[in-house]
Amino acid sequence: MQAIRSRDTQPEKLIRRLVHAQGLRYRVAARPLPDLRRTADMVFRRVKVAVFIDGCYWHGCPEHYVPPKTNSDYWSEKVMRNIRRDRDTDQRLKEAGWLVLRFWEHEPSETCAQQIAETVAERRSKPRDLKPETPSAQ
Repeated sequence: MQAIRSRDTQPEKLIRRLVHAQGLRYRVAARPLPDLRRTADMVFRRVKVAVFIDGCYWHGCPEHYVPPKTNSDYWSEKVMRNIRRDRDTDQRLKEAGWLVLRFWEHEPSETCAQQIAETVAERRSKPRDLKPETPSAQ
């Protein structure tokens, strides 16, 4: 288990490189919400976009997940817990006003990077809720 990377996987690094080349800046392996002990692979704080690049095995990809042959009860339950945690994370971020983008590691990096860039640009162009001005003291 120690050899399993939780960040800086090849698909993550490639997508980050492509997004960075488009001029976007982001936080890597950061918590979108300070009180939530979960990290996103890329976080765009100002526009509240959290990006996750999920591994096919660890997150139960419907196309590529193959149940293990040894100790299958343990590992299958582990993957199911990961899936439940992913859905819970999505829900909590959504409730806090965040947009969650999830990609599988097997998806083309260029496509993922393009979708991330378009989403961030779209959210940047939308007017933010303005705080009501407080009357100035005279």
